[in-house]
Amino acid sequence: MASATAGQVITCKAAVAWAAGEPLKIEKVEVAPPQANEGQTPVFPRIFGHEAAGVVESVGEGVTDLKEGDHVLPVFTGECGKCRHCKSEESNLCDFLRVNPDSGVMISDGKSRFSIRGQPIYHFTGTSTFSEYTVIHAGCVAKINPAAPLDKVCILSCGVSTGMGATLNVAKPRKGSTVAIFGLGGVGLAAAEGARIAGASRIIGIDINPGRFEKAKQFGVTECINPKDHQKPVEQVIAERTNGGVDYSIECTGSQSIQAFECCHDGWGVTVLVGVPRSDAVFSTSPVSFLNEKTLKGTLFGNYKPKSDLPGLVEKYLNKEIELEKFITHEVEFADINRAFELMMGGESLRCIIKVNA
Repeated sequence: MASATAGQVITCKAAVAWAAGEPLKIEKVEVAPPQANEGQTPVFPRIFGHEAAGVVESVGEGVTDLKEGDHVLPVFTGECGKCRHCKSEESNLCDFLRVNPDSGVMISDGKSRFSIRGQPIYHFTGTSTFSEYTVIHAGCVAKINPAAPLDKVCILSCGVSTGMGATLNVAKPRKGSTVAIFGLGGVGLAAAEGARIAGASRIIGIDINPGRFEKAKQFGVTECINPKDHQKPVEQVIAERTNGGVDYSIECTGSQSIQAFECCHDGWGVTVLVGVPRSDAVFSTSPVSFLNEKTLKGTLFGNYKPKSDLPGLVEKYLNKEIELEKFITHEVEFADINRAFELMMGGESLRCIIKVNA
């Protein structure tokens, strides 16, 4: 049975950024109906960032794998299923739906589906989930088991999957190995959780915020290092504690790439870059490091294909193979969304649930 609002413009609340650096403002926005190959979903719980979960309200022409009432996870990157990347078992990129945070419009017609009194309001990272309703390309929506609690599995839409996947899918640590995690925020602790699941014997957490160290133990971190406590470079400190370097390192801050690479052991060390760096950042090291058989890798979304792999992660949660509750440290109402920014910037939260009830 078709939704009463299918094909119609919906008026709802959304958090709008009117200028860079200013607090978000809750506004009434008009959300146009989905066009070809798009889906529209009311967003129920969402996590601060761009992680969310919802239920499909209506779909546009040509959408065959989603229907009204489906429970879904929107994802900032997509899977068209047809391009060379999507057909490859080695990549989770997509030629057609590759993430483009600067576009602000729908890929089908170059227009926004959001407006306020006729003024276009641009999309955010392709998902725009700071809104009670959103419109997303169908290739960026993963259909999941309706038995899964949306206020828990929503954190799989970005950070937790990214961190765990960086370890399990990209680094692939051996049982009994040593792993260094740079950055103990939500993504870093998800990477640590992946190392714990893989059976690492030592998981070393590196962060300049010692307030995160106790919480890190819940994710398998066995010891922590604050670079500010040492006069030597942190990579040297790690190498001295691990007889020449760790087996694997996961960089989750976007600012310590060289330290993560240099702290790995020669001959077999593997470094995975996860954190997003500044646009002008440069990575500089000697080519001799590669001749000495150290490996450097990067990853987007933990090498998970969103539509193909996320449903399986949800099943792992339902089967109690992975834990999600320990990542969720705070919860706020939609009207208090700026409080989530404060918690993040203050280093107090891992994942903050924002209740958006359409």
